[in-house]
Amino acid sequence: MNTHTTITSAPPAGISQGEWKARVDLAAVYRLLAHYRLDDVIYNHSAMRVPGEPRMFLMKRHELLYTEVTASNLAKVSMDEDLDEKSGVNRPGFTLHGGVLSGRDDVNCSVHIHTNNGMAIGAMKGGLRMLSQHATRFYKRIGYHPYEGITEDFEERARINRDLGKNRAMILNHHGLLTVGQTAREAFVLMMVLLDAIDIQLKLEATKGELVEIPDAICAKTAEQFEHHDAGRGAADWSAYLRILDKIDTSYRN
Repeated sequence: MNTHTTITSAPPAGISQGEWKARVDLAAVYRLLAHYRLDDVIYNHSAMRVPGEPRMFLMKRHELLYTEVTASNLAKVSMDEDLDEKSGVNRPGFTLHGGVLSGRDDVNCSVHIHTNNGMAIGAMKGGLRMLSQHATRFYKRIGYHPYEGITEDFEERARINRDLGKNRAMILNHHGLLTVGQTAREAFVLMMVLLDAIDIQLKLEATKGELVEIPDAICAKTAEQFEHHDAGRGAADWSAYLRILDKIDTSYRN
């Protein structure tokens, strides 16, 4: 089995090396979400901006399981079009990710999932509380978007972008979670950390005990520490995640 973590094969004809790497990384995100049981059959989506083509992005084809996604079968679509399942992509996913990527030049990857805990936290008025080190990563860096139904209306894009602002993550009330990043690694890791922060909070609140929140000054310090971490040694974990996938199935690289 191939266990390499760098891209050595030439991309298919018509695809640049930059786009091919983006495709492999996004396919890896889908496979990792499936590995950690964060997929929802064929629903929910992650997206990646195409390097060198800022108005184009990649996402999963509607009918595919996450475990069937590969670098070559990702759909390449324009965020300026009006697409639905007839074109091969899921309209709510296209609406959400196309809107986020068009509104944030600093974002190249976005991850959106539905989990029970994510929907639970989205129904709580207090939102995410600073009860763990995981939570501090999102101190003053998380937005909230009120539920408007299934995300099919392009007019909702402006409100999603308003509520996301310059944050790294967003809780879509009664709906799910969204994380964004400059890289696939950043968006994926932020989602994993957010899920842990939510799980810790819900477990603590279920005890009905008196909880101690981390002071604001410490939260601010730790959030900045994590940003430096992500820009430095933290990025090394992406190759580790790819090694996990490569030990299971390397077909995502095809």
